[in-house]
Amino acid sequence: MKILVVAATLPEIGPVYDHFGLSHEPFQSTPGFDLLITGVGMTATAYALGKQLTTPYQLILNLGIAGSFDHSIPLGSVVSITSDTFSELGAENKNEFLPIDQLGFGKSNYCISPTILPYTQNLRTVPGITVNTVHGNTESIQSVLTRLQPVTESMEGAAVFYSCEQASVPCLQVRSISNYVEERNKETWKIGLAIKNLNDWAIDFLTNT
Repeated sequence: MKILVVAATLPEIGPVYDHFGLSHEPFQSTPGFDLLITGVGMTATAYALGKQLTTPYQLILNLGIAGSFDHSIPLGSVVSITSDTFSELGAENKNEFLPIDQLGFGKSNYCISPTILPYTQNLRTVPGITVNTVHGNTESIQSVLTRLQPVTESMEGAAVFYSCEQASVPCLQVRSISNYVEERNKETWKIGLAIKNLNDWAIDFLTNT
């Protein structure tokens, strides 16, 4: 099975490159899997995947760090995002948000296929949102929690799900929690721990799948 591993930035999966003896380039190919660095955000991710998915793959694995709205999840935890939503895609109607689904122009939520759930059966499964602006304001955090009840947020996840659905390729999204979604306080972040745990999981997955 040929897998495409997708990440926004190289540091997020640098240890995977190092473990398999690969140079730090935005794209690397091996007999069992390829690695693709897309750049940060939905637009860069969708563009990079749109080009790369002309190559046939049996599975896409999106890796990265994420923020958690749920403070009971320990920092560094590795989770599987089984549904992801473009939380800002829609329109404002005074104090009400109208998702693109309600406007009749598409859909905002994407879910993984149940057939590939066994690949991440040992991971906690959670819903996520994908944003252009990461939350750091108490009012906006409470608003999105009330509207969508997300557990994690990233800047790319739903774009990967969207691209894979368009190409009819199954997709997993696995992320490690680097910080809680709250007023911005970098001193409390655990990015190093999150990257280590994410890559330990990914190396084991790529070695044994």
